[in-house]
Amino acid sequence: MPDAFTVLWTHDTCRALREAGRVGERPPVAFSGVHSSLPAWSGARAGDEVYALHVKQREVFVVSRMRVVDRERRDCCGAAPATWEDPAYPGHETWSMLGAGGCGAQAVHVDATPVRFDVPVSGELLTRLTWRNRRGQTRGLKYIVDGRLEKSISLQGFYRLTPEAAGELAEVVRSGP
Repeated sequence: MPDAFTVLWTHDTCRALREAGRVGERPPVAFSGVHSSLPAWSGARAGDEVYALHVKQREVFVVSRMRVVDRERRDCCGAAPATWEDPAYPGHETWSMLGAGGCGAQAVHVDATPVRFDVPVSGELLTRLTWRNRRGQTRGLKYIVDGRLEKSISLQGFYRLTPEAAGELAEVVRSGP
């Protein structure tokens, strides 16, 4: 059975998506990395789902749901860089804001829903969302006050959702705004 994860897209990433006119488009790729400058999608395998989240004014939004296709460098990625000055993924220049230039970036090809910023996660659902680690321990979000997220620190990273939480986020995406 596939797993589901969350990844937090920063204000800078979301601003770059808007400025590049990517709202309404489906990203074909995201980027994983070994350095703290990028989320490490190390636990994700083909078929897994990843919910890209964004926090704006203490409200959480689902920006895109991405199903992992593969983590291989393909022809669409362009030529591998010959020097450190060459772009890492010239074939994905239009989506480079998702981390193509990050330290140790690795392409993760995805089948995604369109990028949007109008699908909120309700405050009630925020209190029920849970993640589990590899040892099976679960945790919820911290810093929720009156249905709003006061601090995003517990969302920063790449975390595996519990099956119940994944189902609830899938319903949020299906229902739309």
